[in-house]
Parts: sequence; structure tokens; C-alpha cells
Amino acid sequence: MSDGKSVRLFLADGSPGGLLTAEIMNWTGHVVAAPRSDLADLLKRVETSRTGIYVLIGDDPDGVGGIMAYVGEGDEVRKRLYHHAQSEDHGGKDFWDRAIVVTSKDANLTKAHARYLESRLIAIALAANRAKLTNSTSPPTIALPEADVSDMEFFISQIKIILPVLGVDIFRSTRKVDAVALGRAESAIAHSESPVFELRLQKEGLKARAQEVDGEFVVLSGSEARSAWTGVDSSYTMLRHKLERDGTVAVSGDGGLSVFTHDQVFASPSAAAAVVLGRNANGRLEWKLKGGGLTYAAWQNQIVQQAVEAVTTDDV
Repeated sequence: MSDGKSVRLFLADGSPGGLLTAEIMNWTGHVVAAPRSDLADLLKRVETSRTGIYVLIGDDPDGVGGIMAYVGEGDEVRKRLYHHAQSEDHGGKDFWDRAIVVTSKDANLTKAHARYLESRLIAIALAANRAKLTNSTSPPTIALPEADVSDMEFFISQIKIILPVLGVDIFRSTRKVDAVALGRAESAIAHSESPVFELRLQKEGLKARAQEVDGEFVVLSGSEARSAWTGVDSSYTMLRHKLERDGTVAVSGDGGLSVFTHDQVFASPSAAAAVVLGRNANGRLEWKLKGGGLTYAAWQNQIVQQAVEAVTTDDV
């Protein structure tokens, strides 16, 4: 079992949709987030006067349920946020509707630290492939003393824990990211991974694989899918077309089946099954344990039953 974390959230105006702050016990970092409508209040916060990094989040108009993001840094973050709040014809950005600012409570983050964090977080977001980044460049990771690198990598590991609590998942990887691709080993965060599940369509030779990683259902890279949607139109039809447009599901070289070009997170096993099969499907029954034949639903029920039996035994 991984170590627990205590995350403290404070709703500054008492509203769950307004400005809030977030902290992790024994971490020097501090997060403040606000919708664009509360930008004036955010700019008044002392945290935005410090050196730090920020993330701008908004909907992707070209993707069903997709998001766009921008990762930046600044000596005085509020100046950067003010600039981005201008209209695009004045050099600002129109897409975002939420800003997240990460600084240090002890004010020990330097410009070099912020540039390192920006570079690493952009690389992590690109590898996670959960959002369309609007950054025009991916700056190289700057050289820091060994001790500073260790501190910043720990800082990043805490960011990757606390931001998903705020509903910001763009830095969450679907599996442990290759350290070579990111330039150095990350501070490991243990993933609670399920067994591998398979979905097969024998008559077409189709085979897809998936896992539940950190509570999300992930179809693995290399999995196959029908070459086109064949069922009745639904919300899953639009999802399938979206994944085809962005290259997640691509037609294979022989023009037969399509292939997942990278790991893809789905909202449910049924959404994953529908995209793979090209029709609506009950993913809880279609996905089956590799080598065992147990359905996803039966596997979940088995885990629950084992937990109930363990509790009952302890109570005896």
C-alpha cells in the first residue's frame, strides 16, 4: 500500500467553483487556482507576486471533451497572467477559463528553478498526451546543481499529486513514463495497476488490451480497433471520430484494422469497448481478464467479495 497524503483545500470565497488554495502537508509548495472570472481576485493574492509556474486550462473546440493548456513561468506570475488575459490581437490568449499558480511558501524558488519546472512539466504533459498544449516551443531542461535537481523533481512529484485533486489531469501518465524520454528518472509515484484485460473479435482477428491505472480505464498502445464505426450513432460515435482525427486511432498499414498509436484513457470500460468495436457495447462484459476469461465486472465483484470476507474474518 502506498503512503497516504494529506491535502488541505481552502475555498477562499466559500464557493466550490471560486478561488481556492491547496497544500500538501510537509511540502513547501503552494497552489492557488481560480476561474478566469475571478482573475482580479487572483492577481491580488500575494502568491502571484512570487516566482513560480502557472497552468492555463480551457476547452478544446476541436475535440469532444478535450482540453487545451498552456504551461508557463514567471519571476512575478501576476504579470504573466495579466498579459495572457488580454485579447489575442493584443498578444493574450482567449482559450483559457481557469488558471492554476504554483509557488513556494518559503519563497526559495528562483528563476532557474521556475524555468526547470516549466521545461519538465511541458515534457511530462506532452508524454501524458491528455491535453493539446498551446506552447509554441518546448524549452530544453536547464542545468541545475545536483541538489537543486533533486529538490525540483520532488516538487514535481507533489504537483502531480495535488493538481489531479483539483481536477487537472494533464500531467498524469497512464503508466510509468520512460525516464529516457523525459531526460531523467522521475520521483516514483506507485501506481495501483490492475491485471491486463483483453477484448477480442475473433471473426476479424481483432485484439485490444487495457488496464485500470490509478482508477482510470486505459486502452494500451498497439491495441486494435475496427476500421470504422458500424453501429447506431451515439456520443461514442463522436468520441471515435475525435480519436481518429487526432491520430490516436489510425488505420493500419494493410488498411484492415485500426490501431491505437498510444495509451488512451477512457471515462469507462464501455466507452473503450465502443471505440474498439465501432458500436455501442457493455464494456463491463466485453473486457475479459487475460488468460482467465473473467469479465471486468466479475473481476471487480471478486475484489469486493474478497474485501468483505477479509473484514468479516477480522471481526470474528
